[in-house]
This record gives sequence, structure tokens and C-alpha cells, in this order.
Amino acid sequence: MASSQNNHLFHWNYAELGDHGFQIRGRTLFFTVLFFIIILISVLIFFFTRWVCSFYRDAPSPTSHAPPPPPNRGLDVAAINALPVTMFTVGEALGSECCICLGVFEDGEKVKVLPGCKHTYHPQCVDRWLSAESSCPLCRSSVRVDSEQLQIVIQ
Repeated sequence: MASSQNNHLFHWNYAELGDHGFQIRGRTLFFTVLFFIIILISVLIFFFTRWVCSFYRDAPSPTSHAPPPPPNRGLDVAAINALPVTMFTVGEALGSECCICLGVFEDGEKVKVLPGCKHTYHPQCVDRWLSAESSCPLCRSSVRVDSEQLQIVIQ
């Protein structure tokens, strides 16, 4: 008897599954339309607000001034060119590699030796460094150039 009840539970008649129970009318229709209108207006306000904010964020303000560029802490080209360029010999140098590019010096290669600390670098490596910084890349001792006589002063 239980099997006959189970067959009856799963026996559906497609005529009974009509959509006449799903009709929306009266107040339900009004509130459904109102709900979708509120969602649509909210989405439009959200996108409009984002557009306005991005417009004002990207536009330069007439009252704000750009901060001044940071002062150049490096040496000028004449001062960098005044540094001595020598030939590398294995016995004279303090190190056997350029600490900027980590390249090994070969005997007879042109190198720049900073006065005072005597650290040795490839000319192109140390020139690029000294155009941005006015100190030795390894020990950070200051390298200043007296502009009148182009003499290098070590501090």
C-alpha cells in the first residue's frame, strides 16, 4: 500500500501546473514595479557619483600647487668628469669587482678610483651613481667638488 501512495505522490498532471497562480496584479504589481524603479535609480546614482568623483580627482585644482621638485643630490657632469680614470692593476686596488654592477675587473681595464676612500668602480657605473648621489656607493663617504677649481674634496 505504501508503494501505491508513492506513485500517486509523483504522478503529476501537466494541466495542473498552469501559471494562473503566478499572476501579478494590484498591489503586488505596483510594489514590484516600484522596487525595480528604486533599484534602477540607485544604480544610476551610484554610477553618476563615481563618474563625478573620478572627474574631480583627475582634474587639477586651481588652488593646489605641485610640490617643488626635490633638489638634485648628485654631482654635476663637470665634477664627475674631473674624477681620475686609471688602469686597473691587480695589486693596487682595494677590491677586484665593481660593487655597483658586481662585474669583476680585468687587468688593464679603465676604472675610476674615488679619492679619499680609494674604492674602485667602472666609470659608467660610478658616473651614473654620482649623477644621483654625492657619496661613495660602498662606504657612503661624501664626495664634493669645489666648483671654482674643480678640486675633489673628501669629507
